[in-house]
Amino acid sequence: MDPEKVVEAALREPTEELLTPDRLKSLVENGVPLVHYIGFEISGLVHLGTGLISMQKVADLQSVGVKTKVFLADYHSWINRKLGGDLDVIRRVAGGYFKEALRVSLRIVGGDPDKTEFILGSELYEKLGLDYFTNVLRVSMETTLSRVRRSVTILGRSESEALSFAQLLYVPMQVADIFSMGVNIPHGGMDQRKAHVIAIEVGEKLFGYKPVALHHHLLPGLQLDASDWKKLVEAKNSGDKELFRETLVNIKMSKSKPETALFIHDSEEEIRSKIGRAFCPAGEVEMNPLLEIARYIVFRNRKEPFEVVNKKTGERRAFNTYGELEEAFRERLVHPADLKEALSRELAEILAPARKHFTEGPGRSFLEEIKELRITR
Repeated sequence: MDPEKVVEAALREPTEELLTPDRLKSLVENGVPLVHYIGFEISGLVHLGTGLISMQKVADLQSVGVKTKVFLADYHSWINRKLGGDLDVIRRVAGGYFKEALRVSLRIVGGDPDKTEFILGSELYEKLGLDYFTNVLRVSMETTLSRVRRSVTILGRSESEALSFAQLLYVPMQVADIFSMGVNIPHGGMDQRKAHVIAIEVGEKLFGYKPVALHHHLLPGLQLDASDWKKLVEAKNSGDKELFRETLVNIKMSKSKPETALFIHDSEEEIRSKIGRAFCPAGEVEMNPLLEIARYIVFRNRKEPFEVVNKKTGERRAFNTYGELEEAFRERLVHPADLKEALSRELAEILAPARKHFTEGPGRSFLEEIKELRITR
């Protein structure tokens, strides 16, 4: 492996943070095999953030020879009461629809799902047995209760909420997962940062090494209201990274709020409808949900110009980079309605393989099962 190329791939968007580039470079230089993982709770339909954004980074790491793993966290989902808290349903969805949706997403962004290992949490725990339980206890003994409570945002919950005792085990289990699988590049959205920092802090003492944590960007939900958007922009501009992370986590694209999310197998009509209703204030480029999609999805690996047509005048504008589009939107040379039309067209094309797979191809039975189970979140 070339250390510079590995670090470059790890830092490429949608990465927002790498803890730390120097440590990653050192691992490569010392010939340490790189093992990545990203874990997912099993909960409903897969949207752009869970599917495309997450898998972009998997594809990047694959391209430089990193061994990649996807962890299907059925026990964590059970602890967090996903899918009605029914462990059997969680496992069915994990090994069926959810795994299939992530494989399709990885293929769309240029990765190879056959080169990624998919691991069901309960199967790992059964295989490791007492060793895994020991790892959970070792992490727990090095982590205070107050630290765990501060980390419960990982569950999509606030510190003030009433928690079950099992939910307090969530973070120690997540840290134990990393070392139980021999992972040295744990990866997740910025909302997973707190657990990964604990892993870095306890790793060398308990397991003999410090992992390198990688965190990708979170897409904001489509249906922001003006007050939430203002809070988000203010938090970003405040320079308080922790405040910004917490604010974004609360309004990120979420399957639990279907109106805020674009799912990878949405129909062309659904894409156009959701984009058409999305929050997109004229001239505002900071944390604009549609410009975020343009930046992180439409312009990624793009070779052809992105064209926006003015519906009133018929004028066509072609953009070769996201920066050009952002500047034109800031100067109000591109109207929100015209941007929405162009994005709807592009997203429909990007997501066509997933839509076909789940409506006409092998994935149809998995999506039908989800609908039969009446799973939306």
